[in-house]
Amino acid sequence: MIGASREALAAGRQNLESLTDSTSVDAVKLAEELTAVTVLLDREVSLRRVLTDPSRSGQDKAQLVSSLLAGQVSGETVDLASGLVRSRWSGSRDLVDATEELAAYAEVIAAEKAGVLDDVEDELFRFGRVVCGSHELRSALTEPKAGSASKAALIKKLLGGRANAGTVRLVTALVTQPRGRSLEQGLESYSRLAAARRGRVVALVTTAVPLSDGQKERLSGSLARLYGRQVHLNIDVDPEVVGGVRVEIGDEIIDGTVSSRLEGARQSLEG
Repeated sequence: MIGASREALAAGRQNLESLTDSTSVDAVKLAEELTAVTVLLDREVSLRRVLTDPSRSGQDKAQLVSSLLAGQVSGETVDLASGLVRSRWSGSRDLVDATEELAAYAEVIAAEKAGVLDDVEDELFRFGRVVCGSHELRSALTEPKAGSASKAALIKKLLGGRANAGTVRLVTALVTQPRGRSLEQGLESYSRLAAARRGRVVALVTTAVPLSDGQKERLSGSLARLYGRQVHLNIDVDPEVVGGVRVEIGDEIIDGTVSSRLEGARQSLEG
């Protein structure tokens, strides 16, 4: 998002955080209701255009949202949606994207309150790795012709009883309502939201063998000093790297693997 939309999303996130600071607010319920609002806005093109029309007053758009959602969702969700449409948006699709992101962020907050956010992050990462390693599974979860019900049932079969409920809900929302995103993009966006909630960054670490707890602590500490923030490690074991460590943080790559050095030597010889 750019410009006005980015500012509107930031304001929406602040409103969500303020709401969920109260112990009486059910963040899981907020997430489920915001997901339903996302589906509505994604389906009703004319409605979202009206709700992002800069020629209409924010109060007018908020009243319209309230009239549509009152009695269907909680007052907290109505307040969040009303706040979103009062803002200015660079494009009507941005409103849908923001509502969807707030739904995922509410799940992140719920996981944090329950003390399982680290587990949810790890489960999402491991699930992504499993999917990447199975063409058949990935096809079953991303095939446009497959119905949402069958995809949701497959996720329940794969993760039900094995992962946190929040993980199951996040993955189910992603595979049933991808909205143009790849599965990998969606899982990565969840990881960023969880990291942002903790005020840290996520590093994808690739090694030839599993790291010990001590090695993880030392690597995490070194990266934290380098980036000035806490770093959450997602560890991927790949024997093809031979030895050493490869670290990806955003667009930055620190490649100290033996395989990369061998490839560099090969290219030098060929040159």
